[in-house]
Amino acid sequence: MTLHAKSICLMTALCTAAAFAQMTSARAQAQTAETTASTAPVAYVYVSSNPNGSSTNEINGFAAAANGRLTPVAGSPFRDDVTSMAVNGKYLYASTRNGIYVAAFAIGANGALHWSASTDIVKYNQGDCGSSGPLFLDHTGASLYDMEFNGDACSNNSYQSLATNTSTGRLHNLGSGASGEWFYLPATFIGNNVYAYTAVCLYDMYWEIAGFKRSSGGLLSEININAPTPAPKAGDFFCPSQAAADTTNHVAITFQPVDQNSFSPNGPAQLATYTAGSSGNLSTTSTVANMPAASVGTVTGLGMAPSGKLLAVAGTAGLQVFHFNGSHPITHDTGLLTKDQIDQVFWDNDNHLYAISQSAGKLFVFTVTPTSASQAAGSPYTIAHPQSLIVQPKTPRP
Repeated sequence: MTLHAKSICLMTALCTAAAFAQMTSARAQAQTAETTASTAPVAYVYVSSNPNGSSTNEINGFAAAANGRLTPVAGSPFRDDVTSMAVNGKYLYASTRNGIYVAAFAIGANGALHWSASTDIVKYNQGDCGSSGPLFLDHTGASLYDMEFNGDACSNNSYQSLATNTSTGRLHNLGSGASGEWFYLPATFIGNNVYAYTAVCLYDMYWEIAGFKRSSGGLLSEININAPTPAPKAGDFFCPSQAAADTTNHVAITFQPVDQNSFSPNGPAQLATYTAGSSGNLSTTSTVANMPAASVGTVTGLGMAPSGKLLAVAGTAGLQVFHFNGSHPITHDTGLLTKDQIDQVFWDNDNHLYAISQSAGKLFVFTVTPTSASQAAGSPYTIAHPQSLIVQPKTPRP
């Protein structure tokens, strides 16, 4: 072989080796990127609970992977004596168990919580009475609302409006323009972030569908609305109990049929859909014939998926998911995903549905799409005496 031929062979071998090395490097980088994407958290999940033998509560923090598997975040559990929680991307707000304060915790890049500030809520009430309860935020996270028990002149429950400070987490009182002796649940905002609604059924006797309007400054005030109830079957009346809004102008409301004479439940709860008008009034085409019945027993909570296409219904007999179709009738999707009592549900932005069972001491994770539903790997997780659940998505809303 001539020197020239040997040189060509050597150069060819070197080029082939270099090309192979580049391909291997590119493949390794792609695999690394794929592995990172599959393990990077899509959400942080927080559960307040009361550990066995403890006189104080704590917050259990988890990072949720793309497949729904949960791993504890650094420092979890956090020894903070809180109950109800809400998140706005930067802070986790929580009602303290004594009902006096709402604490703000900065959410770290890895999901860890760091106390930032505590705001005395009771001092804003006439008579220095009341107790901080369920918390919820507007869609922007600029306004926090505290459902306070006996917060209005030491009698009625009320929604206290609070402005959030993005630098410190401290809260500024905006006042209370919404109070009523029957309120006890968070309200739910429709897509315009102006109107919010709640439904209440007390003792299967007293009921109300209430509407609220948020001012440009964040104050939430009750407004008079029209919200006709579907006609029940003969001998019954409907008692609305839960509400959840989609991302446009529709609201799902559960209705419990109640016997007019005995004031006891008369069949499973049914699901209606309402459309909010420009002035906040609600209208519906739901009827006793087209409202699907839930199999969850007494309804304890609703959760609207970020897509507005799925509705989770929690109850004393389990958890079920329905197709939500805007102003059109709600339709069945799944059977019972679990038969444990479910007390609270939340979605992330990656098709995961999270649920806690206080009586069973469990945290469930399900992967749910319009065409499938399955329990995520590792679910359910055991948590002693879970109190409240909140989810902070890491990926943008679909």
